[in-house]
Amino acid sequence: MDTQQKDLSYFRLRLQELLNASFPEKANDHKYIEQRSTWAANAYEGAFMSGNTIDQCSEIANFILFEGLYFSKFDTVFQVVCNEFDTLMADQELRPFALKMFPACGTVFSSYQLNDDFAYSYEFELLYTEITGTIAIWIQENGLQ
Repeated sequence: MDTQQKDLSYFRLRLQELLNASFPEKANDHKYIEQRSTWAANAYEGAFMSGNTIDQCSEIANFILFEGLYFSKFDTVFQVVCNEFDTLMADQELRPFALKMFPACGTVFSSYQLNDDFAYSYEFELLYTEITGTIAIWIQENGLQ
């Protein structure tokens, strides 16, 4: 296996791991994964050929690989479920329930300008409260199912 292929699979696996954990809506977008992985591998190789250190090459590649993936809508829903509704279900049910609630909370997110730093903004608290309310209403109307 040549170095480029090895780098590409490394970046593909790293991106897939993040998407599976925090961006389930993108986890099966193979074109997106392939494109990002290729860009990151090419950036790494280009940075290396330009004389950058391994750490610098990795930093450049990671910036490209993970650009726009620092704020996760799913992680936010999961955080609300874990913090606000954890007494209603067993620990192993929290993630599946958050996955179920994720589409139900979609319209809440559309009211906010989301970016990589959003989790550190004042508006995040408002979003958190709205998601909590949306989930509470859903549970009232549907039960935990």
